[in-house]
Amino acid sequence: MTKYTEDHVWVEVEGDHARIGITVHAQEALGDIVFVDLPAIGKAIAQKETAGVVESVKAAADVYMPVSGEVVEINTALKDDPSLANSDPMGAGWFFKVKLSNPAQLDALMDEAAYKDFIG
Repeated sequence: MTKYTEDHVWVEVEGDHARIGITVHAQEALGDIVFVDLPAIGKAIAQKETAGVVESVKAAADVYMPVSGEVVEINTALKDDPSLANSDPMGAGWFFKVKLSNPAQLDALMDEAAYKDFIG
């Protein structure tokens, strides 16, 4: 199951874990991504707190935590090659994985159809 936020972050849920990244819409708005700052493994981050930063040739943008959880893995390939967030934002360009601390928060996020309506 994949959910989306109004901040253009996606969450792919697998059991009590989730993989998180930015949407195709977000990477298109940002342009060529040149740097990604990811959270530390083991860090607990509350929903809507800043979890990282994406820098592009156009701007820098905070990545807000879509659901509360503890970071269990970061995408080291993305740190080495930030352009993965442009070329494959929903796949190889994922940012980090978390262990969910409040799965009920997922209920307030958009499904794919609602997100498509949201971005118009």
